[in-house]
Amino acid sequence: MDIKLSHITKIFPGRKKEDKDVIAVNDMDINIPDGKLVGLLGPSGCGKSTTLYMISGLESPTKGNIFFGETDVTKLPAEKRGIGLVFQNYALYPHMTVRENVMFPLLNMKMAKKEAKEKAYEICKLVQIEELMDRKPHELSGGQMQRVAIARALVKMPNVLLLDEPLSNLDARLRLQTREEIKRIQKRTKITTIFVTHDQEEAMSICDIMIVMKDGLIQQYGEPQEIYTNPANLFVASFIGTPKINILEGKISNHKLFIDDEIIMDLAIEDQDVMVGIRPEAFIYAPEGVLTLNVDHIELMGREKTVVASHKTSTNIRAIVPIETIIPLDAKKLAFNLKKSAVYIFSKETGNRLRENEDNSSEDSDYILEPDLSINTIYYEKIINEEYKRLETESFVNDKEYYELIDDNYVLTNDHICNLNKTYYYIKKNVTFIKTKDNPLDKEKKYYVRRSTKDGAYVHGKDYDAKNDEDITLSYKELISFKEDK
Repeated sequence: MDIKLSHITKIFPGRKKEDKDVIAVNDMDINIPDGKLVGLLGPSGCGKSTTLYMISGLESPTKGNIFFGETDVTKLPAEKRGIGLVFQNYALYPHMTVRENVMFPLLNMKMAKKEAKEKAYEICKLVQIEELMDRKPHELSGGQMQRVAIARALVKMPNVLLLDEPLSNLDARLRLQTREEIKRIQKRTKITTIFVTHDQEEAMSICDIMIVMKDGLIQQYGEPQEIYTNPANLFVASFIGTPKINILEGKISNHKLFIDDEIIMDLAIEDQDVMVGIRPEAFIYAPEGVLTLNVDHIELMGREKTVVASHKTSTNIRAIVPIETIIPLDAKKLAFNLKKSAVYIFSKETGNRLRENEDNSSEDSDYILEPDLSINTIYYEKIINEEYKRLETESFVNDKEYYELIDDNYVLTNDHICNLNKTYYYIKKNVTFIKTKDNPLDKEKKYYVRRSTKDGAYVHGKDYDAKNDEDITLSYKELISFKEDK
């Protein structure tokens, strides 16, 4: 069942004459597709529960209309809408067994008792509580009571399943387990489900679509990953993500982004004061990096390291780097490069996202800040130390340069990327065909290619002294025929 909310508004009048009216939901106009699990997400008081209650029929909109499919249900009573509703506090009948609680709505519909028992068993089996059907609520755990509440809502096969913060009363372990169950059940039943929560991690993990709300207004609508990757404004960016995005003050001057007095990147955005959002995973440790932070401490988290730091423009900055990254644990200051795709610019005045004019954006900025690792780069420089420590030979790079792990396959240096397989090759920075899929090899050009060994290098079978800075060139034909040693 698809649901359409057509310009609905809910106003609660002030209790006293001098009190202002409260606009709980303001001109909401959305479509919820059939069979999807949709999350209404936002802080307390944003209007998400009020929206749910208007869909259920427990509240009536002040303005606008609600459609289930083609049917206008705006004035239809809740019991005639064909909805299943699960409350935060379960709302089970304490004097009834699990079986009786689940059967109750069916008996209310005048279904025969034998048929109601069969349906109750089927739905209890679906939510995996069939062995608990003779128990009463006080004999159940929080997670089990929540499953009973879901079973009772599902047993009459509603058109829409509405969940009002169903996991709030559970401990962390049960929350994780129960949200996985909700996703499994929704996939099995394919019932359109609307899930209200203030916990963005819950919404990100199980929802097909998220609706982020603030002060009764929709801030963003879309798939969870899309909202995380492309937040519409500063509020969405700050609300979505764990750990939270880092927010720093910056300014754009002459199409360059400054944070304090450091130039971070080129941006095709007009000059103005801005707020800069940097995801914790955007940081790449580099001794000569573009952004310097004051280190408070470093947390070792098993699979990653978290640098907890501060800056003149922000406190409690968190930078996440892979556990393999070699950084001095007693450092007072650390410098980082940034992955441009996880850096967001917002208007300081409005909080809205500022985007580059694509026609004027710098071609090289993506490569400098975040190499495109999705393509098959042909040649890389060999790393002598397989534990990703600093290169201790004099071939091609300064002795003080570090290699920092990006993922399981690549490292980033100050001016090129390397593949962490047994053989590594180097391509000079000015060879731009490694940057994008749309920039292939030019058959008319020659390319600088070097393969290093501990004592020197050879190119296309020719000996080469690594300490000598002479240029070696290969034609396109030679380049593509050059094979790695296995």
